[in-house]
Amino acid sequence: MRQQLVIVGAGPRGTGVLERLAANAPGLYAGEGLDIHLVDPHPPGGGRIWRQEQSPLLWMNSHAEDVTMFTDDTVVMDGPVRPGPTLHEWAGLDGRVFPDRRLQGRYLRWVYERARAALPPNVTVHHHPRRALRISGPRDGRQQVWLAGHPHPLPADLVILALGHLDAEPDGEQAALAAYAREHGLAHLPPDFTADSDLSALRAGEPVLVRGFGLAFVDLMVLLTEGRGGRYEGERYLPSGREPVLYVGSRRGVPYHSKIGYDLTGDRPPLPRFFGPAEVDALLARPGGLDFRRDVWPLVEKELGFAHYHRLFTAHPGRTAMAWRDFEEKYAAADGPAEQRALVAAAVPDPADRLDLAALDHPLDGVRYASHDAFQDGLRDYIEADLRRRHDPAHSPDLAVFLGLLSVYGQLVRLGDIGPWWHGFFSYLASGPPGPRLRQMLALSRAGLLRFIGAGMTVTAEDGVFRAAAPTVPGFSVTARALVEARLPEPAVGLTRDNLLRALRADGAAETPDGLLRTDPGDGRILDTAGRPHPRRFALGPYTDVRTPGAFTRPRTGGPAFRQNDATARAVLFFLNSQAASDAAPQAKELTR
Repeated sequence: MRQQLVIVGAGPRGTGVLERLAANAPGLYAGEGLDIHLVDPHPPGGGRIWRQEQSPLLWMNSHAEDVTMFTDDTVVMDGPVRPGPTLHEWAGLDGRVFPDRRLQGRYLRWVYERARAALPPNVTVHHHPRRALRISGPRDGRQQVWLAGHPHPLPADLVILALGHLDAEPDGEQAALAAYAREHGLAHLPPDFTADSDLSALRAGEPVLVRGFGLAFVDLMVLLTEGRGGRYEGERYLPSGREPVLYVGSRRGVPYHSKIGYDLTGDRPPLPRFFGPAEVDALLARPGGLDFRRDVWPLVEKELGFAHYHRLFTAHPGRTAMAWRDFEEKYAAADGPAEQRALVAAAVPDPADRLDLAALDHPLDGVRYASHDAFQDGLRDYIEADLRRRHDPAHSPDLAVFLGLLSVYGQLVRLGDIGPWWHGFFSYLASGPPGPRLRQMLALSRAGLLRFIGAGMTVTAEDGVFRAAAPTVPGFSVTARALVEARLPEPAVGLTRDNLLRALRADGAAETPDGLLRTDPGDGRILDTAGRPHPRRFALGPYTDVRTPGAFTRPRTGGPAFRQNDATARAVLFFLNSQAASDAAPQAKELTR
């Protein structure tokens, strides 16, 4: 009987696993035959998020040269490196272009086809355009994967869940807001992938409250302006008359930082330096668990500071008052943040050249404006300053911090669930919108179609409408009949609408306090509430406690998702190979009688 592997999810993560199976199979798999079943209602490669059926106005938030699905020698893994083209090399694009998402979907489809073609001849891939509903079967025996609209399950020697971002049930606040909207005839759009949201209830000329200032907001902004016929001429926006007026705010009250618009020249910071494998090993060995702020953050902060100052001292020495070698020695010896700050104050004369992560995370803390209009001017100045800085190589320590963030993320995945704050902080600093999108925000603001509310935005439902306010502008509030939550749903297993994950939870799969699926950080096996890894079930992706910054990444940055894919693929092939050998032994014995 041919062996059977089921991969639920055929988007970038499932495609990455398939690529690693193809890379490792020649050296690890000696079975007689393997069927790989990809289960996903969307086409393999792009999956839901990168599918072709979405607006061409929606861009990636990465340069084409910064996107790859292929490993290189910076990925720490046991499997073989199989290099391949970046998106810009594959598409023949200028590397500094921000491609639309449909092009990325075509690239991912090509990667999928290439991986499938690289599999051994006795391995066959089958795509099932359906949803997986549940998994059954004993721990020590074959599994059954039940599909929507299919009376018989897929048999599976092993199952890999490679699910991406999923729809979720509303939490308590969202459920209350939705009920209020229904009662009063209002429009309430809960957290969702913006390309899937029905925006028809957001009427031309009417105010719309938007909570969230990240990438989901950028998509919303695009679809409600250019998507409704408006256009840009230079720094001016020419409206079509079909746009609503967007009032946006968030916890920080500012948009994510612009993508950096220049390349690093000279030496990269030698990372990891203060937060690497040895430090993670020491953290994991601590009895009693970890507190992120107390135990982990000081190491992360020192690592990011090292990246920043390495670049400042080596690329811009005229702005320092100490030799790098002396600074590095004292920085390494500094005991705690207070000593580090004192050293930096002595060695870096200009405060603008010092790294202040708290100020970066809360730029409007304590800032107050006398009027709503004054705040519009102030935030436009903030955005313009961010654009200038992020496109000026004189501030190249910012790019070094970006590389530090990637390095840190590669280590943090080994610690499991560290809470949601880090992921938001990383996205805010390292995964913001293209510069042109921020320039479009400025044009929309000047046109009166985009209004800023401030930091610590609150939304209340009263007097038959939604009301938004923020302490940034004391006394100001705005009412609207529409509210949009511009963010993806939190990946909590207990709130997901995905039947498969709900069934796994009911079947005893463990979850973290934040609602993430617990997995073995070594190979991705799903853990039960007793901490036992399931021998035949694996999971990778944003709903697990071993989250990574993405299923694809910038070349030559270690790619933690690639490392995870490789470890899972190798564990799967080892299992299947040993199973094949075990099944063959009785047959060989029978033949010798």
